[in-house]
Amino acid sequence: MAARFSGVLQLTELDDFIAPSQECIKPVKVDKKPGKAAARIRIEADGSYFQVNQAAAAHEQKLVVVSVSPQSRASLAARCKLGLLETAQKLTTFLKGLGVHHVFDTTFSRNFSLLESQQEFVRRFHKQAEDKKALPMLASACPGWICYAEKTHGSFIIPHISTTKSPQQVMGSLVKGYFAEQQHLPPDRIYHVTVMPCYDKKLEASRPDFFNQEYQTRDVDCVITTGEVLKLLEQEGVSLSDVDPAPLDTMLGRAAEELSSHGGGGSGGYLEHIFRHAARELFGIHAASIHYKPLKNKDFQEVTLERDGEVLLQFALAYGFRNIQNLVQKLKRGKCPYHYVEVMACPSGCLNGGGQIKLEGESSKEELQQVERLYESLRAEIPEENQAVRELYEHWLGGWGSERALQVLHTQYHAVERASSALSIKW
Repeated sequence: MAARFSGVLQLTELDDFIAPSQECIKPVKVDKKPGKAAARIRIEADGSYFQVNQAAAAHEQKLVVVSVSPQSRASLAARCKLGLLETAQKLTTFLKGLGVHHVFDTTFSRNFSLLESQQEFVRRFHKQAEDKKALPMLASACPGWICYAEKTHGSFIIPHISTTKSPQQVMGSLVKGYFAEQQHLPPDRIYHVTVMPCYDKKLEASRPDFFNQEYQTRDVDCVITTGEVLKLLEQEGVSLSDVDPAPLDTMLGRAAEELSSHGGGGSGGYLEHIFRHAARELFGIHAASIHYKPLKNKDFQEVTLERDGEVLLQFALAYGFRNIQNLVQKLKRGKCPYHYVEVMACPSGCLNGGGQIKLEGESSKEELQQVERLYESLRAEIPEENQAVRELYEHWLGGWGSERALQVLHTQYHAVERASSALSIKW
């Protein structure tokens, strides 16, 4: 197991996934027959791509779309000593110079993840009397945590996990669904790459749940990490600061003039958005300010909503393996007091993901702090007020809470039985 995957993932002793390499790996199921290598994709300067293997590969023109996470952008900005908007504009120029046709920001798709998570929590809250596993609801945006839960705790934990897709996979649904329709293309004529702060996202993209059987295509064809983007820049002999800026693309075709983010921390702000929505929707309380109470460490904190001394809501964030392990043990003992937990595999969350640009030693802490400052410097966007998101819900998904929205924006999880064989023994 490559060390760059999250610690949570490594501790499940996974042995059935491809490790990351210097080249982009197409997230397909690997047929481990003698003499057959893993599939690799090379993107050409003209936007075409081909699959590299031992035989001559088919050469097919595709529309290439790259979706960049805000955490990756913040890491690149800190390393290149640029502002976030500058970084986004210059990265757009660089990628389009390699033949990419459209460059999107996954902040847009996270709006859908936040809105669906909010509604899902309220539904679960109303169901808790009849369904003991409705709460606590556990965040589902971190693939390291999901893989660990499926392989280690299976059917016990799965009912608690939010079914809402992560921003990466929502973006996959939007690109291969809505955007493909706008471009008058079938989904398999679009090659979708995401730039992520985390190696575990490669595994998420390879899940069978995110494969379109009709068109034989994945929602996300290829995942590259922030560090791999930096290596790509270095291989091309390009300094991002020397690149001219380009206008930012948006899903609805309008040029974006600024960037926005979501409040509540570098892992997406799920806790804060759901907390505020639930306080308002369930109890009519406007939670203007949210106070975190650190427990054993800064990666395990509580947030509580009270009225007249009564606890109405109790949320927590649990980052890193030790805190996740403690959370799971509390659940198993029936002593988990929380209604919702934002669970992330990496200590300090996604801004500190294993795929981010890293320094060695004391300066790495300073760089992480700079990444956090940059990330938090943007205008906080309120998902409910995003006009483009409202338009897609109304005209493409058929309205809030529609069957189509549930089908497109939600997924399912699967308990995985650990295979036991003499080959798995570590001597």
